[in-house]
Amino acid sequence: MQQGTVWLLLGSAASPIPGKKGREGWNIAVSAFLRLGAMPVGATGGIAMMLLGVLLFAVNDTLGKWLVGAYTVGQLLLVRSIAGFCVLAPFIRRTGPYAFLRPSRPGLQLLRVAFSTLETSLFFWALTELPLAEVMTYYMAGPIYVTALSPFLLGERVGWRRWTAVAVGFGGVVLALHPSPDSISFGAVCALVGSFSYACFLIATRKLAGTPGTVLMTAQLLAALLFGGALVLVQGWTPPGALDFMLMLFLGVGSLAGNLCVNQALRIAPASAVVPYQYTLILWGMLFGYLFFGELIGPLTMTGAAIIIGAGLFIFLREQQLRRKAG
Repeated sequence: MQQGTVWLLLGSAASPIPGKKGREGWNIAVSAFLRLGAMPVGATGGIAMMLLGVLLFAVNDTLGKWLVGAYTVGQLLLVRSIAGFCVLAPFIRRTGPYAFLRPSRPGLQLLRVAFSTLETSLFFWALTELPLAEVMTYYMAGPIYVTALSPFLLGERVGWRRWTAVAVGFGGVVLALHPSPDSISFGAVCALVGSFSYACFLIATRKLAGTPGTVLMTAQLLAALLFGGALVLVQGWTPPGALDFMLMLFLGVGSLAGNLCVNQALRIAPASAVVPYQYTLILWGMLFGYLFFGELIGPLTMTGAAIIIGAGLFIFLREQQLRRKAG
């Protein structure tokens, strides 16, 4: 989910930066990529990095909707994963083979990559039928599902205030779905199941908090690459033009860049200052959906989105308050 100078990072291995060759040029490209996450400091800088990361995610999702109209989901997953591996290669080498050959809690890691691959694939499939902002709305309910599942899967206590917010958030999902024989479409089912898979992915990630991030991301990309390759064998390969192929590569690099910005935002500023800005994703979804696809979401979906955002913000702020009291 990144634009502009990121294409310098996707140049050929022989010369990623004009005037530089081989490993030297590649190292400079990677260093430039890393500097993206090391710019501003403090609350203002954290908010700026969060807004940039969310914008990159929105651009990435918009590109995904654009491309999935002409290419299969498997093709997008395959090329996206290859691009991600190209960026991660120096970090994989630095981590060393031992971390990958002897991973901690391999069963849980396998479950995590299954949920990750499922939620990404279902997101793309949902985009084939639903407006961009509507799919984003369903996925924004993921943290609410996490709160509902955390007493059972994480052993965390959830008080009556957060349970009330969970119930209200579920009401927002139902309102956004506005269930009827006509509204329960393939796209809606994909979005609902995908958002629940996203919540399960978040829970598994939390339980693997001690595992190096490079190991987790590498496993994610490998699973998506294998699943995408399997889908391509079944669905076939549509030869993309040069521009479309670059946009597919951008899906992988942009996603990593967005995550880098969000992680940097959480490192340099309090979570309570930056996390609420993640909900600007829906605003970008509405804008880009209208500009590029002529999409307008209905009043029920918009009201449901507002309820989901409100419930999610309440849960987050309540958790922050409880942490401060415990500390």
